[in-house]
Amino acid sequence: MALQEELEKQGNWLFKYRSFLPLIVLSIGSLLFLRTKFYPETFFLEETVYEEYYLLFALLVSLLGLSIRIYTVARTPRNTSGRNTNQGQVADSLNTTGIYSIVRHPLYVGNFLMWLGPALLTGHFWFIIAFILFYWVYYERIMYAEEQFLRKKFGDKYLAWAKNVPAFIPCFENFVKSELPFSWKKVLRKEKNGLFALFLIFAVFDVAGDFIQNKTDYNDFLIAMCILTGFTYVALKFFKNKTMLLNEIDR
Repeated sequence: MALQEELEKQGNWLFKYRSFLPLIVLSIGSLLFLRTKFYPETFFLEETVYEEYYLLFALLVSLLGLSIRIYTVARTPRNTSGRNTNQGQVADSLNTTGIYSIVRHPLYVGNFLMWLGPALLTGHFWFIIAFILFYWVYYERIMYAEEQFLRKKFGDKYLAWAKNVPAFIPCFENFVKSELPFSWKKVLRKEKNGLFALFLIFAVFDVAGDFIQNKTDYNDFLIAMCILTGFTYVALKFFKNKTMLLNEIDR
C-alpha cells in the first residue's frame, strides 16, 4: 500500500476513535499531577504564591479552546463541523467563511487548547512537550484523511480554498465574515458537555491535590462552576432528547 493510502487509512481509523485521545491525555496527566502533589519539589511553582495564577492560566487556555469550538459550531450549517464519530466523514457543504477563512481545522485547534490546559496542570515540562508532539502526530493523520475526503468530494473548489487557508495556524488576514448567523441553539445542542467536562476536570484535580497534601482550602470557584455546569448539562440533555426546543432547520 502506498504511503498516501496508508496515511489516509490511518487517519480514518484515528478519526473514528479520536474521542479516546482526551482519555489517554487525562489518564497520564492525572498520574503526573498526583506525583507533583506527592513531591512538590518537582514543580517550581508548587506551594508558591504563583500556583493559583498558573492554575488560572491553564483554565483560560482551555476556555479559549472551548470558545474556538463554540464559535466554529455556531456559524456552520448542518452536517459540517460535527462529531460524526459513528458516521465517518460527513460534509454536505464546504465551509469557507468565518473561522474557516483563517484556518482549515478550527475544531482541532480548539481541541488542542482545551486539552493543553489539563496537560499544563501536571507541571511536568516533558509531559507537556510529549502531549504537543503526540497531538501533532495523531491529528495530522486525521486532518490528512479529512482533506482527502473533501478533495474528492469538492474538487477544485476545495483546492482553491485550501491553497490560501493554513491547516492549523490561523492567518487572520484572510478573514471573511460568515454567511450564517450565530446559533446558540446549535451550540447548546452540540457543545453542552464541553464546559461541564472542563470544570469537572479542573475541580477534581484541585480537590485531589489538596486532599493529598492534607489541605482544605479548595477552590470554591471551580467547585461551584462544576456543579452549575453539571446541572446545566443535565437540563440541556433533557431538552435535546425530550423536546424540540433546541432544534433549528438546517443547523
